[in-house]
Amino acid sequence: MYHLKFNNLNVSISPKAKIGKNVRIGDNTVIYDNVVIGDNSTICNDCVLGEPLNGYYSDKNYQQPTTIIGDHALIRSHTLIYAGCTIGQHFSCGHRVTIREGLKAGDFFSVGTLSDLQGYTEFGHYCRLHSNVHIGQQSKIGHFVFIYPYVVFTNDPHPPSNICKGPTVGDFTQIAVHSILLPMAKIGRNCLIGANATVGGTFGDELLIAGSPAKALGPIGTIKSKEKEGVMHYPWMYHFERGMPWEGIGFDEWTKNNPDFLKQ
Repeated sequence: MYHLKFNNLNVSISPKAKIGKNVRIGDNTVIYDNVVIGDNSTICNDCVLGEPLNGYYSDKNYQQPTTIIGDHALIRSHTLIYAGCTIGQHFSCGHRVTIREGLKAGDFFSVGTLSDLQGYTEFGHYCRLHSNVHIGQQSKIGHFVFIYPYVVFTNDPHPPSNICKGPTVGDFTQIAVHSILLPMAKIGRNCLIGANATVGGTFGDELLIAGSPAKALGPIGTIKSKEKEGVMHYPWMYHFERGMPWEGIGFDEWTKNNPDFLKQ
């Protein structure tokens, strides 16, 4: 295992960490015990990876959970990732991101600047979170879910209580700016949640969901494209491919070649 450092200023790497090949590590970064960083990753300045849990400070028998970050990660400055997270390949994030313990995320996970992801959340592959997103504990998000700025996932139905369960969101769903998803809300596949919506309860697949309180306004397939006159924009996978695995071949061809991908 090898690691390359930018300027080697105030970098602290635990001897119990495992750093892959061709990893670059910026100044003032701290990497704690049992952190595994995949090959060809870049950790920018002032990051903390494997931040210990509360027991580290009070329990003499504390054991540091393993933190895994896959190959080809790009972690920008002042990011804080707690111990016990597992993140797939091609992870990228903006500045000052906080990721709490127990998070699990698939490949090509993207998190915007100043986002705050609380503990024990789950994300599928190719999820994109824009800046200033807050995800409450025990939320579960499928594959190809895009979450836009200032969206909040909550998890306590009667605060303060001992209940801690966030929303569940199906594959391909888009969640527009300033939306609030209430505790235990369930959103189906390929939905669009409109801006400023307050969403609680259970919704099926392929719906336009909007309002406060949010209601299903109809099937998502009735929304016309702003790019192509006379064409319906949804399912969006047939009209957007930048950075997607079907880029250049089309969604149907990719699906045919990867029949088990969405079963993961």
